[in-house]
Amino acid sequence: MLLLGANPFFRWSYVTSQWGQIQADLVQHIELTLLAVAIGTVIAIPLAVLAWRFRIVRTPVFGVASALYIIPSLALFAVLGGVIPGGYVPPHSWFTAEVALVGYTLLILIWNTVAGLNAVPSDAREAATALGYSPTAALMRVDLPLALPYIFAGLRVATSTVIGLVTVTALIGLGGLGQQITYGFNIGYNTPIIVGLVLSIILAAIADLLWVGAQRLAVPWSRTSRRARQGS
Repeated sequence: MLLLGANPFFRWSYVTSQWGQIQADLVQHIELTLLAVAIGTVIAIPLAVLAWRFRIVRTPVFGVASALYIIPSLALFAVLGGVIPGGYVPPHSWFTAEVALVGYTLLILIWNTVAGLNAVPSDAREAATALGYSPTAALMRVDLPLALPYIFAGLRVATSTVIGLVTVTALIGLGGLGQQITYGFNIGYNTPIIVGLVLSIILAAIADLLWVGAQRLAVPWSRTSRRARQGS
């Protein structure tokens, strides 16, 4: 309440005068998010396939991913920044940030991918076997395509999670829009805080809409089946 009462709730003049810096923070936020989600996806999907096919692998994979996910973000960024040489100084801080951010995507993406593979109808797999598909071909042509709705759901959650967590990387000199929030708190000024919060929310909403659009393009049969159910 002290912060809110210390100055006008919002000054548009700050946005116009600092637009260049706000833009730079927004671009950094997007870059950190895209890189983390991309690397997380590349790591998570093969691990999910292994965990799905080999039960002996499932426990360690989920165990490590769960451990990374439950570590408080402030603690993880602080520890990694101290452990990684130059972890608090760019460009090394980018590596520190991405290690932590990727870690938070793994459980979400692995869990959803495994759930999607488990949800593939048995008759689809039987049809693939009847057509002479090898296990690898069946995985690529049947299992993973049918699991795509679950994978996209995981990507949507992971992206929103990372967008929120990127602000915490201000602890190691990055932060994207988190720099605006930190700056506002440090000087007792509401406007940068509001700018950081609002743009983070808008960014998450736009990212979610983009994933929804990508899913519609990649999984056109889901729309057909939905229309068929509605028609019946």
